[in-house]
Amino acid sequence: MNKRIIPCLDFKDGRVVKGINFVDLKDAGDPVECAAAYVAAGADELVFLDIAATNEGRSTVVEMVRRLALEIPIPFAVGGGIRTVGDIEDILEAGACKVGINSAAVKNPDFIKEASAKFGSERIVVAIDAKKRDDGSGYNVYINGGGKDAGIDAVEWAKKVCELGAGEILLTSIERDGTKAGYDIELNKIIAESVTVPVIASGGAGTLEHFYEALTVGKADAALAASLFHFKELTISDVKEYLKEKNVAVNI
Repeated sequence: MNKRIIPCLDFKDGRVVKGINFVDLKDAGDPVECAAAYVAAGADELVFLDIAATNEGRSTVVEMVRRLALEIPIPFAVGGGIRTVGDIEDILEAGACKVGINSAAVKNPDFIKEASAKFGSERIVVAIDAKKRDDGSGYNVYINGGGKDAGIDAVEWAKKVCELGAGEILLTSIERDGTKAGYDIELNKIIAESVTVPVIASGGAGTLEHFYEALTVGKADAALAASLFHFKELTISDVKEYLKEKNVAVNI
């Protein structure tokens, strides 16, 4: 399969936002307008994350998903505040191709199994927000928008979510998020080598080389980026042309 380039649009209060290490948010535009621009720019897929839904104890805004579905001809996933099978059903019926679950899955792992059985594993993306432990011995899973250490080893959790029926893993390095210092290659590689489903690398894209490293050394199946694309420091075509020159198979 060709490697995928996926813009991520974090949204809050109906606007796309972007921060560093999950905080210091800046407005980056209207979700539908941003999405349409990314479709025209050659994005393979899109990911939309309602970053405030879980902490605010509410579901993702379904009406916005409907608006997006009317304008977006490529696959897109939606996450944030998805806690029940009913939430998933609402998002998929509104037009999303996949849903991303994170905190609810950690709190109730059987939720993954239930969701996969009802909707198919190809529609269930488990998002894993990970941070290296202080002693450097590995990575822990964080929930609630990266604000709470779940006390779970990231590699063991990745294996478990696959066993429960996850069809894809969206792997974010909290420490690299928004820093443009490069993806956490070590994290991506150990997770990718531990599971049999596609892994999307997230957190830290800053240069063309970073995408190449994540998709080759890091063994990711897709690379996700946000601020780099939002603020037009690089375009999707820049990334794909570079990867093609480096003999990485991408959709042009």
